[in-house]
Amino acid sequence: MSDFLVSADLPYCKGCGHHLVVRNTVRALEAMTVDPLSVTLVTDIGCQGIIDRCFATHTVHGLHGRSVALGAGIAMDLPGDGKVIVFMGDGGATIGLQHLLEAARLNVDMTVVVHNNMLYGMTGGQPSSLTPCGFRTAITPEGGKLPHHDLCRLVHDAGAAYAHRVVGLGDFSPTLQDAIEVEGFALLEVMELCTAYGVKNNPGLRLRDLADELGYDLEVRRGNGRPAFDLPYRADTPALLDQVDRVAVRSVSPLEKQYTLVLGGSAGEGVQVAAQITAQAAIASGLQVTKKGSYPVTVGTGFSVAEIVLSPDPIHYHGISHPDAVIIVSEDGLSYNRECISEMTSGAVWLDENLPEPETGAEVHVRDFRGRAGGVNAALFGVLSFSQETGIIPAQTLLERMRQSKIGSKIPIDELEQVLT
Repeated sequence: MSDFLVSADLPYCKGCGHHLVVRNTVRALEAMTVDPLSVTLVTDIGCQGIIDRCFATHTVHGLHGRSVALGAGIAMDLPGDGKVIVFMGDGGATIGLQHLLEAARLNVDMTVVVHNNMLYGMTGGQPSSLTPCGFRTAITPEGGKLPHHDLCRLVHDAGAAYAHRVVGLGDFSPTLQDAIEVEGFALLEVMELCTAYGVKNNPGLRLRDLADELGYDLEVRRGNGRPAFDLPYRADTPALLDQVDRVAVRSVSPLEKQYTLVLGGSAGEGVQVAAQITAQAAIASGLQVTKKGSYPVTVGTGFSVAEIVLSPDPIHYHGISHPDAVIIVSEDGLSYNRECISEMTSGAVWLDENLPEPETGAEVHVRDFRGRAGGVNAALFGVLSFSQETGIIPAQTLLERMRQSKIGSKIPIDELEQVLT
């Protein structure tokens, strides 16, 4: 058993080329003598993606076509000598083609392995945009009539440091190792035949013959003349941050551990703006911050909710299950957060006085947000009240961030400051 696998039994059909991709990936990593936990495997929706549970590395399962975007985000902030490898099929590669091209254009330091069996194997054998002319599928029994994308050429032209296509037979682990060791964006397209649909619909077809017949370019494409995205940017980050006076620390927060805050109100009443300003003020107070906004697809109607995580230390996960504090300034915000509030057994809720007090184990602070600051400014007044009463974010720092914001001229800052007294 390899250190990179927790199970020797792979979850693929007999004869599927995905077996070879996994075995060769493991051989490549073993040859590199890297720690399994220095590797992050990001998989896409599709047959290749069911391998997650077998790898002893970090694994992330993405949405269809979006695994490259996830992998790029991880790679951009991965410390040390960590490796990001993305597994995706030809369907996911073309669904997420823009993500591939942008990651290649940015030359993000990651490796994408495309399992190209030239059809959608998990959903019945339909053609993808990498299905070549003449290749028969479930819905093109006479063979496809449209030319396929040349994925290697596309990503290399976009800026990839490495692009290569191989026939998925035998031991191609040295090629995989070559791709993984590249500094910058590397894509390896592995040609396969799906045993369930590709072989059935194309009896007697051999991969090498197909590659020759189609004139597939099997030459490696290297170099784009630019360094990998994360290398120069990471080196410049401290200097860049020193220059950003707008987020310089003005006063230090007393917060000693991670603290989570939820702000709930109505769409169109500045909830997201208030959360953004709060996050900026927290940074100016020396804290680490993450922020996430939620609202209906019909933007401008219904609820608007923001989640903010504050911490004196790096934040590795944003999720909030039981917040430390909730600020509610409208009925829409209360309706959306009622269940969350009811599950709180500690912490505090700041609630507009016009709203019914919800059942909760948290301490409830009733305040006149809307009456004193108006509906449009209720969220700003809510976070300002929270700051003044907890001191987690100094109120004066929050006011300063309001003044410096892009909409500072539209915020009645003097009035908000007066209602605090």
